[in-house]
Amino acid sequence: MAKKKIFISSVQIEFSQERKALHEYICADPLLGKFFEPFLFELLPAIDQRADAVYLKEVEQSAIYLGLLGKSYGFENADGISPTELEFDHATQWHKTRLVFLSEANQEDRHPKEQAFISKAQEVLVRKKFNTIEALKAAVYASLVRYLEEKEIIRTGPFDATLHSSATLADIDAEKLKSFVQLAQAKRGFPLAETASPEKILTHLNLIQNSRITNAALLLFGQLPQRFFINSEVRCASFAGTIVEKPIPSYKVFKGTMFELVDQALEFVLNKLDYRIETRAESVSIPGRYEIPKEVIAEALVNAIAHRDYTSNASVQVMLFRDRLEIWNPGALPMGWTTEKLKQLHTSVPANPLIAEPLYLAGYIERMGTGTTDIIQKSVAVGLAEPQFIQAEDFRTILYRPGAVQVTDLVNEPTAMKVTPEVTPEVTPEVTPEVRRLILVLEGEKTRLELQQILKLKDEKNFRENYQQKALKQDLIEMTIPDKPHSKNQKYRLTRKGKALQLQLKKK
Repeated sequence: MAKKKIFISSVQIEFSQERKALHEYICADPLLGKFFEPFLFELLPAIDQRADAVYLKEVEQSAIYLGLLGKSYGFENADGISPTELEFDHATQWHKTRLVFLSEANQEDRHPKEQAFISKAQEVLVRKKFNTIEALKAAVYASLVRYLEEKEIIRTGPFDATLHSSATLADIDAEKLKSFVQLAQAKRGFPLAETASPEKILTHLNLIQNSRITNAALLLFGQLPQRFFINSEVRCASFAGTIVEKPIPSYKVFKGTMFELVDQALEFVLNKLDYRIETRAESVSIPGRYEIPKEVIAEALVNAIAHRDYTSNASVQVMLFRDRLEIWNPGALPMGWTTEKLKQLHTSVPANPLIAEPLYLAGYIERMGTGTTDIIQKSVAVGLAEPQFIQAEDFRTILYRPGAVQVTDLVNEPTAMKVTPEVTPEVTPEVTPEVRRLILVLEGEKTRLELQQILKLKDEKNFRENYQQKALKQDLIEMTIPDKPHSKNQKYRLTRKGKALQLQLKKK
């Protein structure tokens, strides 16, 4: 987001120190400096234009007019108006936010025109008084923070409880709300009837206030939530191997309400997992189960979609590999929590509490903080490796497919996997003698020329066709710069599968 420009206006001689102090303070403050860019005419280079025209143009390009008024009225033009008052009037004409700060002084000590200017400003806005530079800084800080809050650039409350600036009740899908009530009645005994008005249902869920709807209402029941929150989609992809590589066999971007996103993402994953048919030994119907329990996948998906940071421009990503399912969301654990805490019984601290409540009522989540422990217990109960939770720039949940082994020491490379004993015997017979030689000698990262020299191969075409390309296709080696395969800085290294094969070959 571009910074908001602040035009600082005053009689230069009277407030030269204050202007400079404000400029330095706003630029250096960790919060204000992130959102605002102060403008001082003293910092403009010499240009061949009238000064008043330049300043008025700067007012037009600024979001905020910040005026310091004191005793002196300053230089007057042919019409008897000072530059400070001209700039104030121009900011008014252009509908800019105006903040006026008044130095403490006796009324009789002020210039008569300054008194009139102050009276005019006082009629249209509230002005703050100051007597020291430090007091001025504090008053400016408070005003600018309030500006950020009113413009909804920063929030002091949860994102989901924030009232949307433009959406109305007409943006809520009444049929989706009705379906929710039916489900919530069946799951949790929801007290309202499906025939209740949308406004009454949303009021009961604390999702509407004075006819204004919250962000949560749009995400849960909006006709098309992505119109308001483009990042609220879920991106799903499946890969043939254990790393992200093209071509991608299947890729989908899902849009809709939070309930629809969970259902669509779950169906995407389940359609690509093996489904095991069991016997009728304990039931008349034929039982069966997916290689990763359905309830485990659903829990992980709901967590990612419900607890993500919706102020982030990133989307939830679901990636299915040959050995695991990874679910990424732009979010963070509560302050002071670690991923180890998720493995124990813990309190429920939802990042978006107004979103969590309808999901609970519809049976999508529980309130007891047992979601992550259930994921672990139900995975381990069917013989799968213990799932991982990783907090980095994103929050990641890794669910393992049958035969995969958890890697616990790769915080920076959470997607890297070991190849299990069940897999390597199947791979080894298919590896040619040339590829075996390459795997055995590749340590660290090597260029094509370095590998040819180690293997004592002079024919580049022979190396590419019989060594390099075959190893790449079998997911045994990978490029360090995959987006630029012909880069002069290109090198090659073993994949996890390649490292496992190298270890096996060396043992032999």
